[in-house]
Amino acid sequence: MSTAAKLVLVRHGETEGNVAKLLDTKLPGAPLTERGVAQAKSFGANLVRPPRLLVSSEALRAKQTAAHIAAAVNLEPQVLNGLYEVQLGELDGRGDREAFEAFETIYTDWHFGNLDVRAPGGESGQEVLDRFLPVLNDLRATHLEADAEGDVLVVIHGAAMRLVAKALTGFAPEFSATNHLDNTETIELLPVPSGGYQCLRWGKLTPPFDVREHQETDDPMG
Repeated sequence: MSTAAKLVLVRHGETEGNVAKLLDTKLPGAPLTERGVAQAKSFGANLVRPPRLLVSSEALRAKQTAAHIAAAVNLEPQVLNGLYEVQLGELDGRGDREAFEAFETIYTDWHFGNLDVRAPGGESGQEVLDRFLPVLNDLRATHLEADAEGDVLVVIHGAAMRLVAKALTGFAPEFSATNHLDNTETIELLPVPSGGYQCLRWGKLTPPFDVREHQETDDPMG
């Protein structure tokens, strides 16, 4: 296992919206369930080494997840603006098949490079990247220099983190669009000299990654 400092994207713990299978994206969003709290505490307790920095989106579920992780590693979490989940406008709060299919079509388009499409009243894929990437680039420049020790943990959201990881690594869209993440699963990214990242973990999967891998889920936001 590499000991070099990594950028670790962490999906938040379970919420009532996840349990109800809702497209739940608006701020501040639902709190963690009891199971979500347990997931966050377990994640923190099972870290092999403490991170050097722990940040989260401003969504309630991400802040709560980060707080429970922080308590396990004796670290103060920070909230950074712009790292919230993709905003789905008129689809938000819905749990019907029509809404799921509309979101899936839009989200898949983003992974295949059609970043300008959006749900009515929602944001485009390009707008998601435009608010995420500067924050992550700044974290890299400030905290992941060559001699850095300790990972940077970023507690965010399933749909956003898969899209962002695709942009940072150049993953095949067939893989990034379909391989979902469970609550508190991670995408672990190792900075490389070219300026990009090498992916060391995507949820339960490790290299070599196969575009034929497909992680099923009934959680639309994973």
